[in-house]
Amino acid sequence: MSKTGTDMPPLRVALFSGNYNYVMDGPARALNRLVGHLEQRNVSVMVFAPTAKTAALEHTGTLVSVPSISLPFRSEYRLGLGITPSVKAQLKDFRPTLFHLAAPDLLGYAALRLAKRWQIPVVASFHTRFDAYGRYYGGASLEKYATRYLLHFYNQCAQVYPPSESMAEELRAVGLTSDMRIWSRGVDCQMFSPRHRDMDWRRENKIADGTPVILFAGRLVREKGLGFFTQVINRLERAGVDHKVFIAGAGPERARLQKALPRALFAGHLRDRELARAYASADIFFNPSISETFGQVTLEAMASGLPAVCADATGSRSLVQHNKTGFLAPFGNHDAFANALCTLIEEPDLRARFGDEAVRIAKQKDWHSILDGLLHNYHDTRAPGALPVSA
Repeated sequence: MSKTGTDMPPLRVALFSGNYNYVMDGPARALNRLVGHLEQRNVSVMVFAPTAKTAALEHTGTLVSVPSISLPFRSEYRLGLGITPSVKAQLKDFRPTLFHLAAPDLLGYAALRLAKRWQIPVVASFHTRFDAYGRYYGGASLEKYATRYLLHFYNQCAQVYPPSESMAEELRAVGLTSDMRIWSRGVDCQMFSPRHRDMDWRRENKIADGTPVILFAGRLVREKGLGFFTQVINRLERAGVDHKVFIAGAGPERARLQKALPRALFAGHLRDRELARAYASADIFFNPSISETFGQVTLEAMASGLPAVCADATGSRSLVQHNKTGFLAPFGNHDAFANALCTLIEEPDLRARFGDEAVRIAKQKDWHSILDGLLHNYHDTRAPGALPVSA
């Protein structure tokens, strides 16, 4: 049973993250939604994270800025340098009863050590395949060492929250032994819906009514498989397959991608209704990334009625049902991806059938029940009287 009786102090959550408001990405959006939900449930939350001069989103809740530096190979992201005395004082005044770590970085590791000294339970959410990043930035030989560090970090936590069962399976396979509980993601099916399909949008973008639109949405960074994406699209170009590529997203790889795909439409970062309109007005969603732990953009595309072509990898494997809502293909197999896209381009009835089933599945992903489930897991970690000590 959950320990929620009168012997328990109120739940007060200290959340530590490498990014909470300065870059708009999937983890930041999920964490802000979580904080908002906890506060609606009368749970006190304080967020500790790096900040930048310009925020990408209006954050939810109380945010304490920690000292940080820009990452050398991804300057838009920042590395929190740990817990300074002033930050520690604010944390102690807050009197947390639970630490939630959202990244295995220096800040997260410092929080892990502090929680042990203060005898406060620690949970961690698994958002990003940091160990796989070396494949895209010239450090593939370091991947095994990165994996060892991740295991060392997460195996010290009372609970670990991967966002999909496919991600949990991979973590178990490499040796993660902590109590893993799925923290899935939800989607706003009022915001993302096929009813937002708009032929005027297509004409504004000079897309012929009958031309199938292949959409990519997400950060324009190497680890999203953009090099592979380009190679597959160029195969369609060489074969003379009628299509239009629409890319919704921003990031450091935009210039390189525009050069490689001169006929593609680049919209930059789209938000809310603009993004929903783009999803619904496209025809196929294409996401070849193997670094996803969940794939929020895939779920949003599904809710918008798009069949998906995705890599048969973590995240996508838990969302896309092969030959029912789209196709899963092995990363690296250009022919498999090109053939899947061609099949959907050439068969509009199949696109419609897959899209209808995708919408049905997306409607089962309700944010409130998902976040209430995470709150229940929080309570399961707690011990009576867990309050900071003077160390």
